[in-house]
Amino acid sequence: MKTVLITGAGSGFGLEVAMRLSEKGFDVIAAVEIYAQVQTLKRQAAARGVSLRVEKLDVTNEGDRRKALAWGVEILVNNAGVLEGGSVVDIPAANMRREFEVNVIGPLLLTQGIAKQMVKRGRGRVVWVSSREGLNVNPFTGIYAASKHAVEAIAETMSLELREFGIEVATINPGPFLTGFNDRGFETWKSWEDEPSERLFDYAKLAFPRAQFDPEPVYATMTAVAAGEIDAYRNLEPESMLAETKGNIEAVWDKKIRDSLGTRPPSVQKSYEMKPETPVE
Repeated sequence: MKTVLITGAGSGFGLEVAMRLSEKGFDVIAAVEIYAQVQTLKRQAAARGVSLRVEKLDVTNEGDRRKALAWGVEILVNNAGVLEGGSVVDIPAANMRREFEVNVIGPLLLTQGIAKQMVKRGRGRVVWVSSREGLNVNPFTGIYAASKHAVEAIAETMSLELREFGIEVATINPGPFLTGFNDRGFETWKSWEDEPSERLFDYAKLAFPRAQFDPEPVYATMTAVAAGEIDAYRNLEPESMLAETKGNIEAVWDKKIRDSLGTRPPSVQKSYEMKPETPVE
């Protein structure tokens, strides 16, 4: 399998992984959301000396999804995604819907068509870029986490349903990495169409609540999973957060609804104390 489609390749993980897969000899279709990104990515690829086929593909656009069916995709990397920062009781309806359209509905509709083509060939690979927040949650990223929990359910179910047809399914679960994605997500409140006085929180005082890692481990793991060099279904980076992630899943079973009621949880307080783009020391 050589033909790879990577969505959301205009920046961040998708951009770098597209470059690395091309360097490995794969035929890479790097999909970007808007036409303005096409030439920019072509120039970046040329400067790096790699060959990319750059296509405009907005996963929420039915016409864009349909044209992708003509590309002969053998490996699909569902990387496109957005982060809408804010409390689950404040985020406007339109922003919630867009979160799910970009992160869940659009990618799944794209995958439906391509996966059926893979079934006819008897082989294929689908890689879902989920998140650590598909397994855990943090304050002010709840709607994003909900979308990634949905991705987790879809991917795991898909791995069961498509196994008999020879289709591989895997997930990537990045933690907090310093690509600009998380900090941009905490700026979206500035364009909300709501009544600011009714918000529960003042978002000018809040930032993404965790220090962020260098993204190199995600680049390496995501490239290897897409290339078929890693056989694991779930791939969480950084590995240093694995114990914490598993512990958080177990901790919910012992959680009490009245513990410390009326006080601010430490995880919420971190959003007040953290500065944007804070790296892990």
